[in-house]
Amino acid sequence: MKVGYFQSHPLFGEVEKNIEGFGVRLTSVECDLLVLPELAFSGYQFVSQEEVLKLSEPVPEGFTTQTCIELARKHNMHLVVGLPERDGDRCYNSAIIVGPSGYVGCYRKTHLFFEETLFFTPGNSGFQVWDIGQACIGVMICFDWYYPEAARTLALKGADILCHPSNLVLPHCPDAMVTRSLENRIFSITANRIGREARGEGRPLTFIGKSEVVSPKGKILHRAPIDQEELITVDIALLEARDKSINPYNDLLKDRRPEMYS
Repeated sequence: MKVGYFQSHPLFGEVEKNIEGFGVRLTSVECDLLVLPELAFSGYQFVSQEEVLKLSEPVPEGFTTQTCIELARKHNMHLVVGLPERDGDRCYNSAIIVGPSGYVGCYRKTHLFFEETLFFTPGNSGFQVWDIGQACIGVMICFDWYYPEAARTLALKGADILCHPSNLVLPHCPDAMVTRSLENRIFSITANRIGREARGEGRPLTFIGKSEVVSPKGKILHRAPIDQEELITVDIALLEARDKSINPYNDLLKDRRPEMYS
């Protein structure tokens, strides 16, 4: 299976322009599953609830979802794309999954980070796994990495791949995702962004790049630079994620003892 990420540098609020640029980058790409960053086309540093409402879209009928469906069909791939979702008077930091057959699902971020808590409602979708044909995938967004329960829940539900749209500003995540992959024997694809946003009176944010694909044995198959856009794909062997044996005597999931964990 060929998987990858798009490490981008979106212009805040320029949704159509950002999507158009992404479409151009897809012209010569062959991939089964491509992961994009958190809030991939809207930008990240909101300064008011009104601004969030303006840039948020309903799912699946909104512009971003429908455009991504068209791109997924055209290029015969599955996409995982972060976006601000509007549902009634509530906004969620979400990620959609779309493919050649259309809309697949939506995950709403469980663990909000920093000023996100001012503008978004904590996600209520739960951690779900979707069968996209070649693989079963789970989605967690950015700061969800800080909670090992997120990745473990998806592994227990049968995910082969953790799709991890992100807007990382803390330095620890790229290395921590090596542990998340290793401790769950699962592939992970972290799609981060680059650049800097300094909007309103808030603290300027500098995004760290370092998007990556990590194997179930904790090997970094590819990691992006900190300051360059990059669309990269790598080949993975899914059977590596389905073999949970550590040695002839130990199986990662069968050896769990949940009764001792509380």
